[in-house]
Amino acid sequence: MFPSLLHYLEVILLNVLFNSRFPDDPYDRMWQRYENVDGWTDVPNKSNGEIKNSTNDNYDAPSAVMRSASTPVNDSRMDLSWSSDSSMNVGVDPKFFLVLYFAELEAVQELRQFDVSVDNNPLASAFSPKFLLPTVLSGIVQGSNEHSVSLVATSNLALQPLINAMEIYMVRPVNESNSLDANAMMTIQEKFSVKKNWVGDPCAPISFAWNGLNCSYTTNSPPRITALNMSSSGLVGEIDASFGQLTLLQHLDLSHNSLSGSIPVFLGQVPALQFLDLSSNNLSGSIPWSLLEKTQRGLLTLRVDNNPGLCGNNTCNPIQKKRRNKTKLLQIVISVIVAVSLLVLAVFLFVIWDRRKKRPDLAHSTNTFENRRFTYKELKHITNNFNSVIGRGGFGLVYVGCLENGALVAVKMRSETSSQGNTEFLAEAQHLARVHHKNLVSLIGYCKDKKHLSLVYEYMDEGNLEDRLRGQESLNWLQRLKIALDSAHGLEYLHKSCSPPLIHRDVKTGNILLTTNLQAKLSDFGLTRAFSSEMVTHMTTRPAGTLGYLDPEYYATSHLSEKSDVYSFGVVLLVLITGQRAIITISDTERNNITIWARHGLSEGDIDSVIDPRIRGDCDINSVWKVAELALQCTQHTGRDRPTMTEVAEGISESLQLETSSRSMRCSSSGTGGSALADGEPVGALETELIGETSAR
Repeated sequence: MFPSLLHYLEVILLNVLFNSRFPDDPYDRMWQRYENVDGWTDVPNKSNGEIKNSTNDNYDAPSAVMRSASTPVNDSRMDLSWSSDSSMNVGVDPKFFLVLYFAELEAVQELRQFDVSVDNNPLASAFSPKFLLPTVLSGIVQGSNEHSVSLVATSNLALQPLINAMEIYMVRPVNESNSLDANAMMTIQEKFSVKKNWVGDPCAPISFAWNGLNCSYTTNSPPRITALNMSSSGLVGEIDASFGQLTLLQHLDLSHNSLSGSIPVFLGQVPALQFLDLSSNNLSGSIPWSLLEKTQRGLLTLRVDNNPGLCGNNTCNPIQKKRRNKTKLLQIVISVIVAVSLLVLAVFLFVIWDRRKKRPDLAHSTNTFENRRFTYKELKHITNNFNSVIGRGGFGLVYVGCLENGALVAVKMRSETSSQGNTEFLAEAQHLARVHHKNLVSLIGYCKDKKHLSLVYEYMDEGNLEDRLRGQESLNWLQRLKIALDSAHGLEYLHKSCSPPLIHRDVKTGNILLTTNLQAKLSDFGLTRAFSSEMVTHMTTRPAGTLGYLDPEYYATSHLSEKSDVYSFGVVLLVLITGQRAIITISDTERNNITIWARHGLSEGDIDSVIDPRIRGDCDINSVWKVAELALQCTQHTGRDRPTMTEVAEGISESLQLETSSRSMRCSSSGTGGSALADGEPVGALETELIGETSAR
């Protein structure tokens, strides 16, 4: 499916001879000079002409590489050798793909002609390079022993052999991307003339997946595209139907482009789609009902702001248009239904008014929560007279309860000594009642019965993350990454999908609760503040939060922003990496903030000194480093230098992919047989690992 073999390359040697990469080298290769050999000399390029590749040359060596060549001074042969070492992890019987580049640089009168062999097996006989035109010879050799390339001049000629460059790759099997996904991405690339380093297979090999793509990798099936970020990519025109062919796509970001036309209906039919950002484009018309419905059900995070041509839901929604075309008979039926509804509503309001007369404490309540309202007597019953305490906080004690249907709940009661009053209580209740996300704790009900204030929310079987990290049954790195990603999604929802957006203000491991299967959910919205999209910072009279997690910029200036949550979440990431608390006890008299302690160790490149010993031997170190660097970005002193929660979630997702892939590789084994040169052997669906790309000089 993909004509270029060179995409299936994983670079090992990265010594750069010249600073000419993409786009000069379409495959973004980096070249190193072959070792200096006594008796070799440079072939002068007296013509200074550009060496152009032919249209059917899939190797595309840069002209800067091909303009250099080496030849022996007083010898009729050249020998080049290489061998693998233990650091390359080549396995028992590795297979190598060899590529040799030749081009004549001098307008010589004599004929340059030589034989080419690899491990004494002929590769080409009486070969003559062409003037300023590359010729490529390739083949496959096998075995972990030393290998050699020999160039020997034919006996009756005066000119010695020459060679311009050599590439050596390790060959490994790899699954190609799902064909529908690959074809869709090729169409997208062509239609929008994407100016990215998109070459070859979109997902394979893992280390060469296209920029902006996340792929899922399983042992028995081709890689599938799960996320596509084309924000600020200069896209112009209508949204192409190819996006709808990415059937496992979960995250699609097309923001900050110049896309026009209407939002296509097929986007609402992508089954796995959970996040869609179409903001800051030139889209017009109405939002498809399929997208609106998914958003209302909490299945999709949709962003469409800053599209001036988009209609409001009440002005051009197709359902509204259909209603204007109803028949007179249907209008009569609707009128009757409305009249009956008004009558029922009047009766309902009368009952409520009558109840409020009998319950003076309810007469002036302005709450309109849809959640269940409990009486204090009911709470005493479901908690067995507040018998079992499962937690405590600034608001008060938290008890476990059991509803009539057997469902367990957590009952958070305000203590008499709590500094939070009706205002704070109503704030948390209102926020919990109007936000719905799988990574936020769900409010089941509340109680405001005279002096008794309480919140009732879903029970989280595994308690909070802080206690779990301190328990005997610790979490492995993969579990910690998933918890971090869940929590990041919860914060991202508060910042980007709530209207108005919300700042949590007390993000910490103690407020991250876990279900039986270790799904993480953010809790404790008692300190949440709404912030406007026009003014993302607020002046607060008293900084609130938890020591060790509190944003120093917020503490110093009292200016609150979503980046304050980002700082606190960065501390959470450091706690997950190190296993330490936010405030580390150095001695009886000395304590240190985890951000200072970790930053000192990581600045010296010593991640072993900060990583939790319980995960040190069972994690991909690159995955841990990626999260560590992300945590340091989150905990920058100035908010403007910190990433957004969307960027944080994407970084954790990439780290999770690294860890998952590493675990999959650690559980697999490989091995092949044979040792002969096989020039005609196909390399199509192979991942080849670069041993060296050499410009012979």
